[in-house]
Amino acid sequence: MRFGVNTMIWSGAFDASIPLAAIKKAGVDGIEIPLFDPSALDVAAFRKSLADHALACTVCSVNPPGKNPLSDDPAARAAALEHWTRIIDVVAETGSDMLVGPSCSPVGYLPGRRRTPDEWKRGVEFHQRLIPALEQAGVHLAVEPLNRFETYFLNTAADAVQFVEEIGNSRIGILFDTFHANIEEKDVAAACRACGPWLKHVHTCENDRGIPGTGHVDWNGLFLALKDIGYDSWLTIESFNSGIPEIAAATAIWRDLAPAPGDIALQGTAFLQRAWASMGGRA
Repeated sequence: MRFGVNTMIWSGAFDASIPLAAIKKAGVDGIEIPLFDPSALDVAAFRKSLADHALACTVCSVNPPGKNPLSDDPAARAAALEHWTRIIDVVAETGSDMLVGPSCSPVGYLPGRRRTPDEWKRGVEFHQRLIPALEQAGVHLAVEPLNRFETYFLNTAADAVQFVEEIGNSRIGILFDTFHANIEEKDVAAACRACGPWLKHVHTCENDRGIPGTGHVDWNGLFLALKDIGYDSWLTIESFNSGIPEIAAATAIWRDLAPAPGDIALQGTAFLQRAWASMGGRA
């Protein structure tokens, strides 16, 4: 198992504010960086930073404004396809093989109704069109269901399983996020277990996005589920810095979630490593 932290705990971009040395010292195996604009990352400098600190990486992204895979506007769908295809290429350039996020629909887009069969079909077809780029780049995509306050399209693990099964390619699976699951699922561990072989990535977030182990997420149940399905990839803490206005606004975080942002990542990783080891898991 590999333990990761999302760098939006410190910054909305990969920059010098991210304490890579402290992250490595805390026993973290890798970082997850946000990549919203594929031209914004200095890939060579980023790869050097990873090598200097012996860290691996994964990448997360979203659909920017004007790019919606579900839209009835062909131009918006084409823009989304171009965006994700370019992101996939950059992920490969970083040396990573894992791209994660809510690739189905823009975060926060809530039309005030349920999804339609046409939107479901567009979503499946959109992801099928990404398969050649994923295969050429050697990258996997983990599709993330979000809670109902952030998307209307994909909220539960059961729906995510149906979605990726219809896409029907091993390059595309599910990102299971305990923060969202805590809102949407009757039983978080059972929902994780139901992802089965489609599970590609896990966000290990406390119910309030604070320090893992300080809330009411059933970590023992989650880890038993992961052991049952043979998951052995990333356990990544995702949280956000309330001191950065654009991040706070996008994620609706209006208070400090820990005494210092880094506590979420560093203390949280220590907790997760202990909890995983106590269940007989191997790092």
